[in-house]
Amino acid sequence: MFDTDEASRSLGIELVEAADGRAVASMKVTETMVNGHDIAHGGYVFLLADTTFALACNTYGPVTVAAGAEISFVAAGKLGDHLVATAAERTRYGRNGIYDVTVHRETPDGPEVVAEFRGRSRVIEKARESQ
Repeated sequence: MFDTDEASRSLGIELVEAADGRAVASMKVTETMVNGHDIAHGGYVFLLADTTFALACNTYGPVTVAAGAEISFVAAGKLGDHLVATAAERTRYGRNGIYDVTVHRETPDGPEVVAEFRGRSRVIEKARESQ
């Protein structure tokens, strides 16, 4: 799925790992991602979290999409930040799932949380066949 995700890859999002309802992805905050307050635009932080959520909920095979999501911004992202998003499945029930994603920045003192995201997933079709 990530190989054909032009939106995420064009922003420099990198897949670190994805397996069994979990995923990790990262992105560097560039000049084009900074808003008029000189901080990372929340839409880019959301996009990183949403991409990581999508990677996690699609680890099982069936095509799964977002049914809804919300984000809480905890700290401002800054130009040059290396943001890391970690998604973890909380539960799956029927064709639905709930996933939490933490976005943090790497600092010399360790990780600092930038945002907390909760996504709700929905399976829409059976697993894709190999092409």
